[in-house]
Amino acid sequence: MKFFVDTAETDQIAELNDLGMVDGVTTNPSLILKSGRDILEVTKEIAEMVDGPVSAEVVALTADEMIAEGRKLAAIAGNIAVKVPLTWDGLKACKVLSGEGHMVNVTLCFSANQALLAAKAGATFISPFIGRLDDINLDGMELIADIRTIYDNYGFETQILAASIRTVNHAFQAAHIGADVMTAPPSVIKKMAEHPLTDQGLKTFMADWEKTGQKIL
Repeated sequence: MKFFVDTAETDQIAELNDLGMVDGVTTNPSLILKSGRDILEVTKEIAEMVDGPVSAEVVALTADEMIAEGRKLAAIAGNIAVKVPLTWDGLKACKVLSGEGHMVNVTLCFSANQALLAAKAGATFISPFIGRLDDINLDGMELIADIRTIYDNYGFETQILAASIRTVNHAFQAAHIGADVMTAPPSVIKKMAEHPLTDQGLKTFMADWEKTGQKIL
């Protein structure tokens, strides 16, 4: 499973990248706002930092404008994935941009039918939003499973990018179902390393080691 980091904070990306935990980065207008940075500047910096896809999102609402913005974003670096919304205009933009050889991440997916359309339009990635479905008492993981089944049925190459991941359980469940990629905030990725029995075991080992009176260095 590929790990994408869902942030535009370059210091957090760098820390995880040094550990080999970054296969790509996803950004969106909200994350750009939070960073306080210019979209073109910070996207270029991130794209130079990581080898994998860096999703940069268009903000236009019509297909022609999305295509124009997408081309400008894609020109930043060779590893840019243009992010478009799952609307009819977004699908039109996806078809054109993917036809030109650009990676396209179709975002804000909330149904298997939408995911099927995105795959038909040539999307590189489809981003179903798990957490936002959970917010309205629907099971986001059922959507991941449904998309996995449909894509496997017909051999679609569009990668399932599990998005809006908010908990370590979301991360585990997405991996268990077979999502190709998950994108999560740095805090969630770090929490995946935590377990109370690990902490308890380490505490015991340290207490016993102190009693030996020995040193390694």
